[in-house]
This record gives sequence, C-alpha cells and structure tokens, in this order.
Amino acid sequence: MKNSCERLYKKAKRIIGDKTPLKKDCGLLCGKACCKGDGETGMLLFPFEQTALPVIEKDGVRLCVCNGSCSREERPLSCMIFPFFPYITPEGRIKVIPDIRGSEVCPVVRNFTEVRLDRRFLRRVKEVGRLLKEDARCRAFLEEISRETDVYIELSGKMQ
Repeated sequence: MKNSCERLYKKAKRIIGDKTPLKKDCGLLCGKACCKGDGETGMLLFPFEQTALPVIEKDGVRLCVCNGSCSREERPLSCMIFPFFPYITPEGRIKVIPDIRGSEVCPVVRNFTEVRLDRRFLRRVKEVGRLLKEDARCRAFLEEISRETDVYIELSGKMQ
C-alpha cells in the first residue's frame, strides 16, 4: 500500500514538474508566506504521503511544517500545487479551484481573478487531480476536502 502511494505521488510530482502558479516566483509577492510553518500550521499530507520534513497531527489531520527552506523534491504534493486544489465536483469531475485554506497567507488566492496565472500549471494540477481520483484513498481524500470547501463557501456566503 505504502509503495503504491509513493509511486502515485512521484508521478504526480513529475506531472507538476517545475511549474508554479505564476510564470515568476510567486513567493516574491508575499515573502514566501506559505513556507513559514509555525509548528502548528502546515500543508496537508495526502493519504500515506511521506516526507523528510517535520510532520504534526492536528485534529486528526497530518500536516507538514517547515522553516521556509527545503528542496523541491522534499516538498509534499500540497506544497507543489498550492495555492490551488483539485476539487471534485458533485458530478465527479475535477475542477481546479483556489485553495480557500490559503486565503489568509496567499495574495494569489485573494486576488486570483486579477493575477495572470500560468495556465500550464493549472492544467497540470487538473491532470494530477485526475490521476489521484483513480486511487480510492486519494479520491476519498479529495472528496472530503471538496465537501469541506463547499461548506466553507456556503457559510462564508451567508456571513456576507
């Protein structure tokens, strides 16, 4: 089980490659805010995902935290696709959306309609979503996060 997930994540990381949300270093916009874990916050780890970086468990969720510098190869998949997420629609299709959990730290999420995004990156995130959707554990994870996103969007709409 562990080996099949490792192969899956390696393939997903190869798909993303060196692509990032912008054609330039988006970390220049925010001082690399997404890379500044504080021991309590971090990036979600996908099911059975392994990393050499520190991992904490918070509310039953495994998070990778870092000090702001790591090699691209060590980063978890969530870091490589941030600030977007392969959302599974209620009809079962993959749609790439801004990761709402990043709205606190990421100007790309807060202003994604005004930012010139690298479309190749978005297509690759979608391709990764389709790949992960084929694995039952990853599909369940994507669906869970997608439904949590639905609830958050519904609640935030009611609060406005």
